[in-house]
Amino acid sequence: MQRRTLTLGIAGLAAWPWVLRPSMARAASIGQPAPGFSIPDTDGRMVNLSDFRGRPVVLEWLNPGCPFVRKHYQGNMQTLQREFTGRGVAWLSIKSTDMASHDYKPAPALAQWVQEQQAAPTAVLMDEDGMAGRAMGARVTPHMFIINADGMLVYAGAIDSIASFRVSDIERATNFVRQGLNELLAGQPISVPLTQPYGCSIKFRT
Repeated sequence: MQRRTLTLGIAGLAAWPWVLRPSMARAASIGQPAPGFSIPDTDGRMVNLSDFRGRPVVLEWLNPGCPFVRKHYQGNMQTLQREFTGRGVAWLSIKSTDMASHDYKPAPALAQWVQEQQAAPTAVLMDEDGMAGRAMGARVTPHMFIINADGMLVYAGAIDSIASFRVSDIERATNFVRQGLNELLAGQPISVPLTQPYGCSIKFRT
């Protein structure tokens, strides 16, 4: 299987507490059914993962206060969202941040932030108790997952191959999400199904 290694764009970045260490194991497994969940969106409507059976789904863990998230919301994340929802992919942006965290945004504020970014997810979900995040093994923002039309988890990890805050690194990085979705939509196996995620640690409810 083809393998790639994440490049750290800032010296010593891997030692920072908000970068996922290899010893932190994921919960969901590649090639297995993704755990089901039912979560309200920012308008209070319940959204079930099973609602999207029959089409690919991207899960994007979101925290607007995270500098890694802000890096990709300079246009990269929005471009991905529009590109692939336009090709029939469901894109769910999920917030699992505990209410006690300084980064917490209530549903109206989060919806406003998403609108201000001109983002285009299918839905923005409020995982207030963190159960969906824990079930998937989400640990950082942005932690990315791809689920195929049969409900199987086929990609988990980083959005791209350069773990840095710099927007300028996006252009030269390998975008694992775009690569995986293009392969999936072409009926090919995903060549890199698992990568090391990077970002700010998710502040789950304790």
